[in-house]
Amino acid sequence: MAQVSVEKEWTPKGKEASGLKRFFKQIDIQLMVIPALLLIFVFSYIPMYGVLMAFQDFDIFKGFFGSPWAGFKHFQMFFEAPEFYNVMRNTIVIALLKFCIGFPAPILLALMLNEVNRMFFKRIIQTISYLPHFLSWVIVSGFVISLLSTESGSVNILLEKLNLIEDPVNFLSIPEYFWTILVTTNVWKEIGFGSIVYLAAIAGIDPHLYEAASMDGASRFKQIFLITLPSIMPVVTIFMILAIGNLLNAGFEDILLLAKNPILRPVSDVVDTYVYRVGLQNYRYSYATAVGLFKAVISVMLLTFANAVARKSGNSLW
Repeated sequence: MAQVSVEKEWTPKGKEASGLKRFFKQIDIQLMVIPALLLIFVFSYIPMYGVLMAFQDFDIFKGFFGSPWAGFKHFQMFFEAPEFYNVMRNTIVIALLKFCIGFPAPILLALMLNEVNRMFFKRIIQTISYLPHFLSWVIVSGFVISLLSTESGSVNILLEKLNLIEDPVNFLSIPEYFWTILVTTNVWKEIGFGSIVYLAAIAGIDPHLYEAASMDGASRFKQIFLITLPSIMPVVTIFMILAIGNLLNAGFEDILLLAKNPILRPVSDVVDTYVYRVGLQNYRYSYATAVGLFKAVISVMLLTFANAVARKSGNSLW
């Protein structure tokens, strides 16, 4: 008698039941996620209704339903504004400088710390490099302003002692120096905290790979390029995608606090500070929303493009 095999037919309903079963099996873990989802819903999705202001002549007394529609009027005003070119140039240049210098910096620090054998010295370096991340930009900007002060700033005193300058230089009043000061401060503040993820990824690499490479005669420098970097490349790719998606977020607090001098505005005015200065301080809510929405759309396009390119290497967000 011939044996008849019956295969269980896959159905979307069966998949849904399996998903619900897995959900209730992990109910304790799922409950831990619910507060985070609520926070995202309340503070990220509900406020999206305010995007309507970008297409209205919003009046705070009339509200969303009473304000007249304006179409793309505020977008056109931004594109035709005399500050448009300068704001976009500063935003792109500062963002690219932060990306090109600030993104690889934590990776290099993690690679160097991984080569340190003395744990005591390694922990000291980690603590010192992590600490600036937990300082607010108010404290960091005050620290930078004090260092670059013309009266008692350490930088000017050192340069005078080395006979490199004759008179103190007011660095924060010279536009040519601002981008360097801003990017250097950002890297100093975030390099230690950014290296945590890469150190964790390096710690997960199989030690036998290094032993085999050492037996084959590979130096420590070659092991970095042949083992360490390829092993952490998926993590690097994911963070690179996120960094590209945030490329237009050139900064707000750091620029606002370091560029208090109006002389620096031609090189410091970015989209976020422009929205705050022109849109919010002048109560032009619709205009500010339109500029912010424009930046958000470009950021989504950059994120999608970066993810599509990364998908070809097998590492992507979706």
